[in-house]
Formats: sequence, C-alpha cells, structure tokens
Amino acid sequence: MPRFTTSDGVSLFYRDEGHGLPVLALSGLTRDGQDFDYVAPHLSGVRLIRLDYRGRGQSEWADHSTYTIPVEGRDALELLDHLGLAQAAILGTSRGGLISMGLAAVAKDRLLGVALNDIGPEIATDGLDVIMGYLGRNPSWKTVEEAVAKRPGVMKGFANVPESRWRTEVAHLYREGAEGLKIPYDPKLRDAIIEAGAQPAPDLWPFFDAFAGLPLAAIRGANSDLLSPATFAEMQRRRPDLIAAEVPDRGHIPFLDEPEALDALTKWLEALK
Repeated sequence: MPRFTTSDGVSLFYRDEGHGLPVLALSGLTRDGQDFDYVAPHLSGVRLIRLDYRGRGQSEWADHSTYTIPVEGRDALELLDHLGLAQAAILGTSRGGLISMGLAAVAKDRLLGVALNDIGPEIATDGLDVIMGYLGRNPSWKTVEEAVAKRPGVMKGFANVPESRWRTEVAHLYREGAEGLKIPYDPKLRDAIIEAGAQPAPDLWPFFDAFAGLPLAAIRGANSDLLSPATFAEMQRRRPDLIAAEVPDRGHIPFLDEPEALDALTKWLEALK
C-alpha cells in the first residue's frame, strides 16, 4: 500500500497508476482519491496520482490545525518530490482546485497545467452552508440501503443519476458499522474549517490569475451552489483561452465521466502535450 511521510511526520496514502503525463488528482474537502474512480478509465496516456489528504481516506489523522490549504499544498509538493517528479498537471475538485490556486502562486514552476472541477476564486455562500450542515458529522441514516434511498433527495442539483452510482457514492462517503454509518475522515476537520473562517477571507482572484500561461480547464455543474454562473463567466473573461464546460443535471460536484466533462478534459490533456 503506497504511502509516504510528510516533513511534519504524517503518513499519507496515495495511488499511482498508469503511464504517461503525470496528473495529480486532488479531491474535495471531505473526500479522497476515490473521487476520481469514475474518470480514471477515460484518462488514456496519463499517470494518475491520487492523494488522500491528511485526516481523510486512508491517510493518517493529524493535528486539526494542519488541515489547511497551505499545508495540504505542501503535502502535494512533497508527494511529487517523493515520486521524483519535478512537475505535474493538477486535476483539482473543489478543495483540490483551491490548493492548485495556492500552488500556482507559490510554486508555479511545479505545475504543467490545471483543471478545476466546480470551483473558482469566489465561493457561493449557499454552497458553504450546505457543506457546514454535514461537515464532521455522522449521518442520521443507519444503513447503506437507507443512505442510497435518500441520496437523490439530498443531492438536489442532480438528476438522471442511476441508483448504482448513488450506491457507489455512499460506499465512498461512509463506513457501515454496528452503530450505523460513519464518516471516513477526522471529525475535527469541521473545527479546522470553522477556525479558518474566523479570519478575513482572502481575495482569490490574484491566485486564479497566477494560472497565466498554464493550460487551464474549468468544469461547472450547471446547478452548482458553490460555483456561481457569474464567477464562472468572470473566469472565462479573464482567461479567454479557458477550456470551459457546464455539465447539465449536475450540482456540486460533477462526477467527471459526463460527456461534457470528458470533452473538456480531453481538450485540456491535448493542450498539455
């Protein structure tokens, strides 16, 4: 089981599969490398590297004060160092996209390009409220079957999703035990986000602008409550060469195996060659 130890002594899990262009896949806030199971089979000619952040997935839990974008960005660079990679492209979903913005500002020479999945420099408050509603808390559902049945109602921005996909999502999101379903990440991640929110929010547009010169793609769920249409439009205005796609019947976040998402990622990978 591939692992490496960070400079502050935390053991992190990662997957390293395929051959070709190195693409570092960084998942959403509470998620892990399984987020990319759907898109992985479609990424030909790619060495797909998936990191489980500290405190998430199969990685070791740490002091919650280190569950921050700068530290997680440092972890990502240390993984590249561990693998002997001077550069990689980043496929960043939500939190992963924010990390990629930070890396563009402080370590742009390590980036070959970036693809953002339903994230931008401005985060809509409606989406943040939804996240805070479940962050760090075990669900009320007691069984996988109950969670699968409730999933379509919970994911209000989604339509035309087969039950098999919701079943896979539930398997990614929870662990079933004698006392019901449990989240597979450190509950203190909630404390970290609350403490980070106590500080003034930085202007992230300069971080987005730091992508200048890098092949850039952005995918938005048409019903996203986190990446607004106005922010998505401004991203395209600032980067006329942005490979932009909206995925119908999807909220936050698209699965990335939808035709619109795959078309954008294919164009992005071509631009990286």
